Amino acid sequence: MAQMAEKFLLSRLSRTGFVILLAIAVFAVIQRELLTAVTAIVGAGLVFTSNAFHPGRFRRPWPAIHRLLFVALLFLLVTSLWTGPLNLTHWLYMAPLIGFALLPVFWGTCITVLIAFMAMFAAHWSGGIPERHQMISALLLTVMLSGLLVFLREYKTRQLAPLRRTDELTQAASREYLSADLHKEIQRSEREGIDMSVIMIGLDTHLSDNNADADIRSILPRIGRYLHSQLRDFDTYYRVADLQFLIILPGIATTDAATLAETIRRGLSALLASHQLDLTVSAGIAGLNIGDDADSLQQSAANALRRAQQQGGNRAQSYSTWSHTAQTARTDDTGGPAS
Repeated sequence: MAQMAEKFLLSRLSRTGFVILLAIAVFAVIQRELLTAVTAIVGAGLVFTSNAFHPGRFRRPWPAIHRLLFVALLFLLVTSLWTGPLNLTHWLYMAPLIGFALLPVFWGTCITVLIAFMAMFAAHWSGGIPERHQMISALLLTVMLSGLLVFLREYKTRQLAPLRRTDELTQAASREYLSADLHKEIQRSEREGIDMSVIMIGLDTHLSDNNADADIRSILPRIGRYLHSQLRDFDTYYRVADLQFLIILPGIATTDAATLAETIRRGLSALLASHQLDLTVSAGIAGLNIGDDADSLQQSAANALRRAQQQGGNRAQSYSTWSHTAQTARTDDTGGPAS
């Protein structure tokens, strides 16, 4: 609920900012301040191409356009240091915040330092601007505040990382808790005498090189939402690799888990096709057997998934069926029990 409220608020703020920037552009045109008008239009474009303005902006080519507009905005603001107007140079105060929000910390720091030095150089060599020293002082103060906010953000991220139960991108449960959670479910299943199965879902990325990594990763949030919609309230799913998920199904036999895996696999394939991604999905199913622990059950599901992908992908494979068939084949070849 808090995340939905945050996204709603950011969406409203971005749309309001977009309208304000367009109004500034119109007013600047009336006042014949061409540079201010162009800068306001570029700023409006920067807001328009952001994820806050529309949730679909994470797909190509929007991220590249977003960064290109940021570079154009910086160029226009730096140009205003020498050509004016003075009120446009005050827009430089928001450049560090935008830079740290869009770019990694290293590149955000480099751009911020470069802007600060260019502003001081321009103020030193410009004449007829009594407020130039106050402007530099305000810019440096903004840079310091931006650095403090970035430090607090990174500090918070590192402090909360061990406590985070879900993957931010897919909302799947964190991989660090998989072994402990699976161990508890195995103990409960053995204690109550009920079935239990796990499914490992994987995208068959090795079968197609037509999709860029950015396109594949952009669909991961929708994959997470789809998995959540197909599971019961007490089922859990984990992101075990970049493009692999493991689902724990308490009280589900292997045959029923195989049916569910096929349903999920077909649904994910349709989801990928609707986003023009030429990818297939495979699944590996493993049921709890006597003597299994968390590691062996995970490995069984992973082996089943690997077997499905080795057979060409786009299919679901149960570990019990495959392992029993393989063992029977080895017995027939050797004329005795497989070692």
